[in-house]
Amino acid sequence: MVEASLTEKEVWAQGIKHLKKNDPVLAKIISRLGPYKFQLDDDHYEALVGSIIFQQLAGAAARAILNRFKQIYDGKIPRPRQYLDTEEQHLRASGLSPQKIRYIRDLSERVENGVLNLEKMSHLPSYEVVKELDEVKGIGRWTAEMFLIFVLGRTDVLPVDDLGLRKAAQKTYRLRKLPTKEKFEQLSKKWHPYCSIATLYLWRSQEKPQGAVKW
Repeated sequence: MVEASLTEKEVWAQGIKHLKKNDPVLAKIISRLGPYKFQLDDDHYEALVGSIIFQQLAGAAARAILNRFKQIYDGKIPRPRQYLDTEEQHLRASGLSPQKIRYIRDLSERVENGVLNLEKMSHLPSYEVVKELDEVKGIGRWTAEMFLIFVLGRTDVLPVDDLGLRKAAQKTYRLRKLPTKEKFEQLSKKWHPYCSIATLYLWRSQEKPQGAVKW
């Protein structure tokens, strides 16, 4: 069964209505920022490769490496077989670390040999998507949660470990310190089943949204 998607206008409208009704603080942010143009990343594999490249790097540095990486393949992110056939020296020259080269190789091998079927994930519950992606080297819960939001458009994802989200919540709700998972559980009682929309607006409330990386 395919879950509701953030790209469905009716689902998004219901989510906005729900959040405004249940959380006056978030309602002010939604009204101030106005409509949110949400789009999915079309290619599941490309999104994960981009996410691996962006891990633990500042945006500008990650984009520079990504651009050099894509230049190896005529300006595009390669397909799994292309990547596996590329000599490591070329990958290193683009700025990829040995660790990230291994991560992308593990992902590519799993996709190429059919162990990981990214297309079928659209039909899996979110917890199963996280479980399958977590088995890939270098893909942890945060990356899986980004995949759920920006690739699958799932409505009820709350990446509580994301620093940008934690800072946004601290500022928005005037907390003395960064919110813990327990605090997020308390806040999210007002947001379910539309935590993804709440997350997107909290990110957007910052000058430079965290997590919403497009490659």
